[in-house]
Amino acid sequence: MFIAYAVVAGLLALASLGSAFMTFTKNPQVVGNMTKVGVSEGALPWLATAKAAGALGLVAGLFVPALGQAAAAGLVLYFAGAVISHLRVKDFELAPAAVLTLVSAAALVLRITSA
Repeated sequence: MFIAYAVVAGLLALASLGSAFMTFTKNPQVVGNMTKVGVSEGALPWLATAKAAGALGLVAGLFVPALGQAAAAGLVLYFAGAVISHLRVKDFELAPAAVLTLVSAAALVLRITSA
């Protein structure tokens, strides 16, 4: 199970870091999607920081299981919140957020079962 966690956590960390980078740099597509669901531009650095922290926590979770569990749980909540935000404004372009929610949940389960 640990190898499965390492693979899933690594891929999720890369996706989260990429998303955080695009949010920090205010990529027009990312800003447009977040604006569409009601996120203010002032919240972007905070959301990017949360994604980056989750990614770093997943990697640290390879060595400290509790940290990996906390990071995965945080990313589940973050991306589930993104799905809810899309649904709240009836924006059904939520596949990336939904997939990342499921991958985050998989990372959480794998980290718990491999500890």
